[in-house]
Amino acid sequence: MLSHAPARRTLSSSLMAALATLCLSAPAHAIDVDAGDYEPAAPGTNVALLYLQHARNDGLYSNGDRQAGNNRLNTDIGIFRAVHFMEIGGIVADPQILIPFGRVAGKGDTSGLGDASGIGDPILAATFWVQNDPVNKVYTGITPYLYVPIGSYDRNDALNLGENRWKYNLQVAHVRRLSKDFSLDLVGDVMLYGDNTDFGATGQRLEQKPLVQGQVWLRYHLSPTADLRLLLSHTVGGETKIDGTQQNDERRTTKFAVGGSVFVGPKTQLLGMIGRDASVEQGFREESRINVRILQVF
Repeated sequence: MLSHAPARRTLSSSLMAALATLCLSAPAHAIDVDAGDYEPAAPGTNVALLYLQHARNDGLYSNGDRQAGNNRLNTDIGIFRAVHFMEIGGIVADPQILIPFGRVAGKGDTSGLGDASGIGDPILAATFWVQNDPVNKVYTGITPYLYVPIGSYDRNDALNLGENRWKYNLQVAHVRRLSKDFSLDLVGDVMLYGDNTDFGATGQRLEQKPLVQGQVWLRYHLSPTADLRLLLSHTVGGETKIDGTQQNDERRTTKFAVGGSVFVGPKTQLLGMIGRDASVEQGFREESRINVRILQVF
């Protein structure tokens, strides 16, 4: 990790909190999904996925107002994900592990933050399908996530890939085929945060309130193996405290993305998305995001 300590000490605590609570191991501050993630494979199937994500954050916001200066942050994040589908008590489930890695770097007036690279906090998860109707293509799944705080973290660095705290997320999704050509994916989740008791150069306590996200996906099926897709997402909550002092930094972020997926072979799928933040209340605003995913079925 590279950083410039003298410049970092001039940053406000609110900016430090905004940076610390960025979920750099995933495309957003809560758990983003891809359309079709909640359509289960047959028990016994193994799936490996590689996500590659580049985002350019251009502008820092406080209470909905863009702050003066050329404040930019670039992120290049990858995630390796391994999934196994099985049946437990008549319910399909898919225990999985996600390992994030990558690099984040301050640019422009925030270049004094330096940059960080390494491994993020691994994520353990499993979806349980309480409704699984492949005939009518209707599915409902519940997924608990656990973030294990063993990723790269140094309290003396402004930017880190790990967060030095446990995080827990509960997500519920419903997928329904609306017609021969269209599908709707509805996803909601809430993120709960443990405390980071070693935050900042003086080892302060960082606390954070729950963060809630809703996602709506609409897919147009070009064929059984290819589709076009549109995402609209809204996130709210996540206000932080540092040593008991409220930071007044509740997040309200709306974003959208468009893209598509195609199977290039019987067991290999490629997916691409482009998107950006439409509105931001607190923190950095994503000017652009490119997501690429490679899926391989075994």
